[in-house]
Amino acid sequence: MVLTVQFSVYSNRNGSASVFADTGCFGMAGLGKQNHATSAQSQSLFRVAHEMSLISGLKKNLGRAGTSLMQRTGIVDRTVDEEFKIEYGQYKALEKKILRLNKEARYKMSSMRDISVAKRRIAETLSEFEQQSPSSSPEGIMTAYMHVLIWLDEEARLALDAEFRKTILEPLERMCMYFPAVQEAVKHRQKLALDYDAQRAKVRKMIDKSSPVSDGGNHALPTMEEQAHHAREMYEELNLILVQDLARLVELRVPYLDPSFDALVKSESNYAQAGYDALQTLEVPEPEDVNGLLQEMRELSICGNL
Repeated sequence: MVLTVQFSVYSNRNGSASVFADTGCFGMAGLGKQNHATSAQSQSLFRVAHEMSLISGLKKNLGRAGTSLMQRTGIVDRTVDEEFKIEYGQYKALEKKILRLNKEARYKMSSMRDISVAKRRIAETLSEFEQQSPSSSPEGIMTAYMHVLIWLDEEARLALDAEFRKTILEPLERMCMYFPAVQEAVKHRQKLALDYDAQRAKVRKMIDKSSPVSDGGNHALPTMEEQAHHAREMYEELNLILVQDLARLVELRVPYLDPSFDALVKSESNYAQAGYDALQTLEVPEPEDVNGLLQEMRELSICGNL
């Protein structure tokens, strides 16, 4: 493809020549250069916009930090909502209990595994003692007991773990996933409250400085009052949503967690019943005279004065 370019020379205001290219037909090389230039320009504009956004966010954060500092010293009034404080306090108490409950539930699941493995190892050791005894049968009570505990560890406990995870751990974890989102909303509310307090303080300051006998009045005051009104509307809208949702979240704790507690009791009962039924199959021999056995051990020379 032929690239035809016509150059036209124009004179600028200084009298020097400026050259403009009138392109009739572009080739592939020209398109590549144009696309590269467009991409570079877009990246440059995006980088500038990103930097401007960072600078704007930094200015807002510095302004909010200054407002918070002036509120601590009493220079700027602080917006206080007693209803929000009550609901947020109840929510924080619920959050603390749910997080602890989730932690303890995980610990219980891990402890059940450890106990099951420990009982299984004890049974295996007792079975080895029994097998080493010359007077014991090939399939003694300890060996049968070991088989029962192996079944409890590999079958019944695994079923208990699956039920426990599905009916208790997963609902608790789903509820815990809401807490970070709530905290972000509360932080955003605090920022809006600081913005509203700062705008309200600026309006009061401007009203105090304005002269009542001035001819034209303060033209910037209506604009600042409108900004303060807008900041107040944004704050009150989010504050109302949080007050209602926090109260609703606290109310839902009982109907949400009740099925999990019911499942906990039922799963524990099923596991205990399975263990009881399995142990009932064992034929336990009559117990020997323990005192007589201890007396025989005392008579051994290696036992000394026991």
